[in-house]
Amino acid sequence: MTTNNSPLPPARGEVLLRFFAGLTECAFVTRMGVVDPPLVDYLSSMLVGFVRTDAVFGLRTPRGEQLSQVADMLAEAQARQGSARRRVHRHIGDFTLFWTGLYPEIAERELRKDRKDGLLDYQDQGKRNYLIASRLPADQQSAPDAVLQRLSDRFELCVYGLGEVRKQWEQREGESDAPLLLG
Repeated sequence: MTTNNSPLPPARGEVLLRFFAGLTECAFVTRMGVVDPPLVDYLSSMLVGFVRTDAVFGLRTPRGEQLSQVADMLAEAQARQGSARRRVHRHIGDFTLFWTGLYPEIAERELRKDRKDGLLDYQDQGKRNYLIASRLPADQQSAPDAVLQRLSDRFELCVYGLGEVRKQWEQREGESDAPLLLG
């Protein structure tokens, strides 16, 4: 699944995809010994797509209201059917994996606030929603059922791996002679 679903211009999207694919492959394959190319490709593409905050918070109600809490996303999933419902459950999985894997300190802070999501466990929600998505009807752009199933089964491992990805890119940012991304 190396297709680039990014809203970025093609040249920049390709550079970002190569960057995140390299970091993700190094973290999962080299450091952790997880040899699962479809899973690594999925995670790389997710990172490229979530470079823009409008993609992270891209889920909207039919009235156009932005959904930023998982509790609201869950309610929206129940209101949809078929592949649209699958997309919402997949987004919830991606959203919770992104925050718990790359920015756990932000996820914890958000969960401690007096908000609906304060009652949720993001890791449990991520696992559950990837599993649900894997069992719902797919459309042409959908991730394969087997990849979504593995994301559910290996959610904690993916959280750890994305933490390793973050360490690598922070290390690269700290290297003064190595330009990050497009320099």
